[in-house]
Amino acid sequence: MACGDRRSSAPGAGVRLALLGGFGLSAGDASVAVSAGAERLLAFVALRCNGKVPRALVAGTLWPDATERCAYASLRSALSRLPAAGREALEVGPTELRLADGVGVDVREARTLAHRILAPGASADRSGFGLAAVEGLSTDLLPGWYEDWTVLEADNWRRLRVHALEALACAFVGARRFPEAVAAAGAAVRADPLRESSQACLIRAHLAEGNPGEALQDVERYERRLRAELGLPAPARLWRLVAEAG
Repeated sequence: MACGDRRSSAPGAGVRLALLGGFGLSAGDASVAVSAGAERLLAFVALRCNGKVPRALVAGTLWPDATERCAYASLRSALSRLPAAGREALEVGPTELRLADGVGVDVREARTLAHRILAPGASADRSGFGLAAVEGLSTDLLPGWYEDWTVLEADNWRRLRVHALEALACAFVGARRFPEAVAAAGAAVRADPLRESSQACLIRAHLAEGNPGEALQDVERYERRLRAELGLPAPARLWRLVAEAG
């Protein structure tokens, strides 16, 4: 289930966290600089979908190599160094933290979009999806962050958005919106270049648009990559898609 995006006139209203494409904190139209420790703290809490996050979980996850005492001290230090916008973004309790009501988080909004696309009965025409939806699903979560918790969250986001992009590409083909279909399928391929179903979506989009040459180039490019990275040929079914369109 998608994380809810709570909106109100509470303290966090006007504060926004960007986690897609890199970390960013803003208040109104102004970008706010934060320390590396505060970035990790805000990102970790923002990525929790279930509201309150125990302090013990935050401290143990963000400072896994420290003793419990030192991890708690590091957490208190990170909280104390938050700028005003960062303090507004968090509700700090004696035993837990949570994101304040009204704080905007781009990845939460993007998750909601992905779940809308994947909902039964969704269609490109009825739901108002377009290139803006493709763009909203085309960005990695916290690139360059390599801690275990960020890698797991990034992988979960990549899988969700690839499924949504594939579904969107199919919906665009059905609606004869071929440029958007190619854009959505291409974004899925860039997110996971070895994924066969994304390649198939892109090939079908090119063929539906009447471009078998581009479809053939995609199969050949995919095969080169598979051979280079896995020592495998492109699946015969992808070649058949192109051959049957000839």
